[in-house]
Amino acid sequence: MNIKPIRTEQDYQNALKAIEPLFDKEVLPPEEEDFFEVMLTLIENYEAKHYPIDLPDPIEAIKFRMEQQGIEIKDLDGIIGKPNRVYEILNKTRPLSLNMIRQLHSKLGIGAEILIQPTHA
Repeated sequence: MNIKPIRTEQDYQNALKAIEPLFDKEVLPPEEEDFFEVMLTLIENYEAKHYPIDLPDPIEAIKFRMEQQGIEIKDLDGIIGKPNRVYEILNKTRPLSLNMIRQLHSKLGIGAEILIQPTHA
């Protein structure tokens, strides 16, 4: 097991190549499983530093979840409020309240970290 820190793009590419064959195996022997786990941690750490992914806009996340689950404006009555309030939120003319954020997180499973950030008007 040859494990070393991933410091360069070449190290990163080599790490990806090293674990690629392990993805296709149904069951890994303990030594390969340990290697795979450690390499994944190193790869994820490198990707987080060099390829960060921004969180989506909160309103876009709500619209996406509505589309995913076939939710209509009227279905958000118990979550955000009456249709006029929902339209204000979706048009970014009214900010999400803490209660709305809690309800959206609880009932639609949208991450609180996404909902808490400021919207981009």
